[in-house]
Amino acid sequence: MYKKLSELQDLKYRELQIKIIPDKDPETIIGVRTPELKKIAGSMYRSGEYEAFIRKLPHKYFEEDQLHAFILSEIKDFDECMYEVERFLPYVDNWATCDQMSPKVFRKGKKELLKHIKKWIGSDRTYTVRFGIGMLMQHFLDEDYDEKYPKMVALVRSEQYYVNMMIAWYFATALSKQYESVLPYITEKKLDDWTHNKAIQKSVESYRISDEQKKYLKNFKVKIPRKK
Repeated sequence: MYKKLSELQDLKYRELQIKIIPDKDPETIIGVRTPELKKIAGSMYRSGEYEAFIRKLPHKYFEEDQLHAFILSEIKDFDECMYEVERFLPYVDNWATCDQMSPKVFRKGKKELLKHIKKWIGSDRTYTVRFGIGMLMQHFLDEDYDEKYPKMVALVRSEQYYVNMMIAWYFATALSKQYESVLPYITEKKLDDWTHNKAIQKSVESYRISDEQKKYLKNFKVKIPRKK
C-alpha cells in the first residue's frame, strides 16, 4: 500500500498536513490529497480488497488510517460497519481521521447508534469521545433531536483540546438548528469557560445564525484570567 500511496505524494500538501495535524509524527505522513484517498477507498470497497486491509491494525501511515476511515464510511451493512468502527476507534489518534469517518449506514440504525454514542462519549479516549459527539451532532440535531442530547454533551468535562473543540462545534451547530432549546446552555453558562467562549465564537462565525442572534450571543462571552 505504501508504494501506491507514495506515487500520489504531494510534498506541499504534506507540509500543510504536518502543520495542521500536530498529533501525528511527520514521518508517518506521506502527503496524499483527500480526493485521491477517497478514490482508492471506493475502489477497494467495490472490489472487496478492503477486507484484508482493515484487518491489519495498527497502520503505520496517516494515509492508511484515512483510507480505513473512508472505507468504513462506505460499508452498507449496519452491523458489519459498527463492528469495524468499534474495532478501529482505539487506533484513531488524530482529529482528521476521527472527523473523516462518517458511515452513511448509520442513518438507518439510529436507535442502535445512540446506544454506542452514549458509550463513546463516556470513553477515556480523546478521539472516541470526539467521534461520539460528532455522531450526535450529525444524526440527532434535526428530526431526531431530543433535549436530553445537548445535556449529554454539556456534562462532558475534559482537559483535551480536541474534545472541547468538538463540544464547542456541537453547540454552535445545535444553536443553528435548535436555537431556543439550546440557548440556555449559553445564557446559563453550563459549559466550562473556554468551551463556552469557543461555542459563541463558532456561532458568530456561522452563516446559519442570524445577525440578531449573533449580537445577542456575544453578550455572554466570559473573561478568562490569563495563566501566570
